[in-house]
Amino acid sequence: MPRLETFLAGVKVLDLSQYIPGPMASLLLADMGAEVLKIEPPQGDEMRNLGPRDAQGRPLFYNALNAGKSVLRLDLKQREVREAFLGHVATADVLIEGFRPGVMARLGLGYATLSAINPRLVYCSISGYGATGSHALKAAHDGNYLATSGALDRNGKDAPMFFDPPVADTSGSLFAVIAILGALHGRARSGRGCQIDLGLADVVMPLQLLQVAEWAANGTIPKPRSSYLNGGAAYYQVYATADSRHIMLGCVEAKFWRNFCVAANRPDWLERQPEPMPQTALIADLASFFAGIGLEQASALFSHIDCCFSPVLDLGEALTSEQVRARGLVRPGPEAGEMQALFPAIIDGQAPRLRQKLVAMQQAPPSDLPAATTEILNP
Repeated sequence: MPRLETFLAGVKVLDLSQYIPGPMASLLLADMGAEVLKIEPPQGDEMRNLGPRDAQGRPLFYNALNAGKSVLRLDLKQREVREAFLGHVATADVLIEGFRPGVMARLGLGYATLSAINPRLVYCSISGYGATGSHALKAAHDGNYLATSGALDRNGKDAPMFFDPPVADTSGSLFAVIAILGALHGRARSGRGCQIDLGLADVVMPLQLLQVAEWAANGTIPKPRSSYLNGGAAYYQVYATADSRHIMLGCVEAKFWRNFCVAANRPDWLERQPEPMPQTALIADLASFFAGIGLEQASALFSHIDCCFSPVLDLGEALTSEQVRARGLVRPGPEAGEMQALFPAIIDGQAPRLRQKLVAMQQAPPSDLPAATTEILNP
């Protein structure tokens, strides 16, 4: 067994969330050995209805997010079902839920109620804007969180541009895992769990802590192409090649810029790196240079030079690249046509194992659980 799977061995997680943030968080916990029971409504996680399906008609996105978990469908609006559900809570270490603030409390499953049953429970609520503030009950998605957090405004060439993959959703998963792991560590000393209130809009702020610091000190409001991070610099830029491919140049440090200029045989560019932003003229010069050569020629010139040069690969090219194959962190799954992006860390020289299929709850549900079903959630 890889050591990664021993990190959370014995930790029991109840995941009541849907879509991306909560399920991705519990997926990462499962990768570290936690036992995850995903509790879904009778109709299942709505993620099953989003995105493409494989040749057998199975929902690809849902299965990717929930591999290695057990799943139980419950109608928690029924009092008898909720009472039986509390039996799972009594032995759980972590609960993750993704409802709007107040929903769990109205169901009689709020933190105060569940912590009275299990004081060691780490209760993680993931919502759009958190449980407090004027936006607490607003409906929103990833682009909305970026918009209200000041990040969307400065990204995009001609107009604000949202991102793929979704930044707030996936970062929210990571921050949830960090908070849960910290809470479990703290519980080892105090003996008590805690309540985690995580807003997806909030997670965008620490991602832009440099810009926050600059605004506080100087009142600077970053705009598109105002810094090297969002397209203002010639030395940190995407350029098109003659064959309609693209390259990424990332030579931020002076030594890398120097190496690039020498390899390009353009010593006249050496002293231009500090030009004010946006570096429109210098960007135009480099754009003209790369427009005159194809991707293969550009790679031959710069790939072996220490100047932070990369061809822009599409996903298929990336997945079949030598680097990705060498790391062994994205591998074909156990079923035909399946590919798994595994936990991105090699522990003691060992890459993670492939995740197992999503399965129904193995043990029979309690006899007083009339609205439970152990139907496997693959159509």
